[in-house]
Amino acid sequence: MVLSTHTRNANGDMADVLIVGAGPAGLALANMLLRSGINPIIVDKLAAGQNTSRAAVIHAHTLEVLESIGVSERLVAEGLKLTQVSMRDRDRVLLRLRFDKLPTRYNFLLMLPQDVTERILAEALAEAGGSVRWNCRVESLTETSEGIHATVLTSQGKKTLHARYVIGADGMNSLVRETAGIRFSGGSHEASFVLADVSMDWKHGNNEVMLFLSADGLLLIAPLKADQYRIVASLGHAPAQLGLNDVQALIDNRGMTRDAGHIAQVHWSSRFHVHHRVADHFHRRRYLLIGDAAHVHSPAGGQGMNAGLVDACVLGRILSDVILKHKEYCALDHYDALRKPAAEQVLQLAERLTRMTLIKSTPQRLLRNILLQTMGMFPAFRNRLQMDLSGLSRRDSARIE
Repeated sequence: MVLSTHTRNANGDMADVLIVGAGPAGLALANMLLRSGINPIIVDKLAAGQNTSRAAVIHAHTLEVLESIGVSERLVAEGLKLTQVSMRDRDRVLLRLRFDKLPTRYNFLLMLPQDVTERILAEALAEAGGSVRWNCRVESLTETSEGIHATVLTSQGKKTLHARYVIGADGMNSLVRETAGIRFSGGSHEASFVLADVSMDWKHGNNEVMLFLSADGLLLIAPLKADQYRIVASLGHAPAQLGLNDVQALIDNRGMTRDAGHIAQVHWSSRFHVHHRVADHFHRRRYLLIGDAAHVHSPAGGQGMNAGLVDACVLGRILSDVILKHKEYCALDHYDALRKPAAEQVLQLAERLTRMTLIKSTPQRLLRNILLQTMGMFPAFRNRLQMDLSGLSRRDSARIE
């Protein structure tokens, strides 16, 4: 059975591509396919989008890639542009990075809550004629010589969807990855982390992400909008929800000693453990993986959602060629060859940053601080780190000849 890109039954239960998961990566892929003339089915077990901020930074390379689905300008219009990142020991700057000289039109860090990013991607999808089937849980996937049958549970009961290819955009515990028999190699950190979005009286400007490296653990403060800030910190035995006093204590004990921020309100908070895993393959037969289904790592450097969005756009272009030009699905190995090395590079970067920020030993902290200050004096070191964080050093991993 070879399905036309326009062949469906009366209920719309047959398509070339089934995307499992309607987070940023899944939405971006659906947009990419629709722009190529392929109408995918995209499902999600949730009743609606999560409507929480979660990932809050979009990097330069990601914005370059997202031009292919026409959303970059919309994202930039709603976000906050930052040009600096500093690593600090309380009031002392150890290293400062600048992004306003990057070789791109997007020479900044774009701070934008994930729920806004998802809204913009969903709006673009609707404008292209697509939509998400919410409250649609995939229970099982069965591969045949003709394609894949997906048994899904909806509010109307069980039904079967049919597709030539299934994309796992379904997160770290991916059913698609497990069904494909792809190992998810790696481990996890013992440390736990918290994040919170707060309103705060902050007298240190609105143009810089500050990462404090204290003996008690890391603290990150990043402007989001107006008087709102993203707080991320390592914290053992973290409560399920952070109260105002909890966040204030983190800032008082780890942040600036002069004009420390005063928390007025905690809008949202969460706790999490950090995993570092990469799928052994991003493609096996008719199954493909993007985003957290393919790779998860520390939030250090804000790389997770960005890598998933680039995965989606790269896969969308390759998969469109396979379907529209009637190539064999083994041509999708090119996706694996491009994006798996990029994911490994991102994981290594996030791991180095995480281990550096979690150093507790006083002698090791002193040595780390000296090294950061010394290396920060060299433009080549700063430029390499800026290019890695912005994703621009990985442009080739999204370039399809």
